[in-house]
Amino acid sequence: TEVGILAKSYIDQGRLIPDDIMTQLMLNELKGLDRYNWLLDGFPRTVAQAEALDKECQIDTVIDLDVPFETIKCRLTARWIHPASGRVYNLEFSPPKVQGIDDITGEPLVQRDDDKPETVTKRLQAYDAQTKPVLEYYREKGLLKSFSGTETNKIWPHIYAFLQTKLPDVSQKDAATPR
Repeated sequence: TEVGILAKSYIDQGRLIPDDIMTQLMLNELKGLDRYNWLLDGFPRTVAQAEALDKECQIDTVIDLDVPFETIKCRLTARWIHPASGRVYNLEFSPPKVQGIDDITGEPLVQRDDDKPETVTKRLQAYDAQTKPVLEYYREKGLLKSFSGTETNKIWPHIYAFLQTKLPDVSQKDAATPR
């Protein structure tokens, strides 16, 4: 979409998408989901986005994954993709069989502009500056639950147990399936 292309231009420059564009994208996606439980990942990132979301939706829980920036940076900068298929490799935990080559086609892998070290650093700095106030916003409302760590398999059991207190009918299969 036109707004999606505009959003991509910000991402490619290592900048966060402006509030009005991001809010428009997200609220359009949430229309019609009012009878479902849903989980947003990475939104809202600013207090303005949080306030706009609160006007449209009842938020009952906010989960903060407190992961050191160095861990995030290492994971993102180790990510390489096969452009034609979208297959993703990570040099740390899911590397291709031959470095720089797609396992299936033998074609070269590329690193997305937003996964390059200098871009990741800029994005993390902007995220930190803008997100701390959002966490405080939701903490003051009594909605924030934080989980700290560096490994998914160690953090996830705690998050899953917490989510079961909020959504007791969620099965393990449903919890593992992105929506």
